[in-house]
Amino acid sequence: MKNKLLAIGTLLLAASFFHFSVKKDEHKWIELFNGKDLTDWTPKIRTHELGVNFANTFRVEDGLMKVRYDGYEKFDQQYGHIFYKEPFTYYLLTVEYRFVGEQCPGGEGWALRNSGAMLHGQDPKTMLKDQDFPISIEAQFLGGNGTDKRSTCNLCTPGTHVVMDDKLFTPHCINSQSETYHGDQWVKANFIVLGDREVHHLVGMDTVISYYKPQIGGGNVSPVDPEVKIDGKLIEGGYISLQSESHPIDFKRVALVDLSSMKDKPEKLAKTVKKALSEN
Repeated sequence: MKNKLLAIGTLLLAASFFHFSVKKDEHKWIELFNGKDLTDWTPKIRTHELGVNFANTFRVEDGLMKVRYDGYEKFDQQYGHIFYKEPFTYYLLTVEYRFVGEQCPGGEGWALRNSGAMLHGQDPKTMLKDQDFPISIEAQFLGGNGTDKRSTCNLCTPGTHVVMDDKLFTPHCINSQSETYHGDQWVKANFIVLGDREVHHLVGMDTVISYYKPQIGGGNVSPVDPEVKIDGKLIEGGYISLQSESHPIDFKRVALVDLSSMKDKPEKLAKTVKKALSEN
């Protein structure tokens, strides 16, 4: 895996050898979360219809998008996701998050200080009412428990597979090489998503895991429409969503640089990513 983790570093380094400029608007950050309300975002919570924000799970207060459970008697596996309005294919995504407070009663032990950003997700309109997770690539956020090592920006694969070390990776989750972030501190997660080619998870500027050829396959999502879950199909793009998995979490910033216009210009893409990250 170590060699694979060098890939994005090599990509960014290569950009420095090419003599061209990146126009200001080509690495412009698009703020997906406006800091005021949930405009452009739609919740889908298990056992509830699309668009129903059960118990005000997702809310905006003090300029933050918050996930809260004060309206729940118990969590009862009501996994939730809030989807941005449009899909993307090639992009650089940044998410700043922190875990806070206590887990909702009834939440599973593994869900303690657990959330995530779902990448290349299925259209939420195609999710079944009782479906637990969207078919997607999950960039899993984990907070430290105060004692043990617990990496963040891990990879989980609800209804998907990826290629790692030139082999199809079929287990559900694999830990990244990140540090552990205990307490309620803010963490800046960055994701370089290049269609059905490759994906890199970064904490700050440090690449912590990389993988290739995201595709539909496997389990860990239920129930699901078989017409949507076409195993073996490469995933070129999809919807971005943020999770509610029973532990309160705040999101301070969710922003994106659209790289689709330069997907066939690798040197320019690398230069743009490098510049956008340095200014993030």
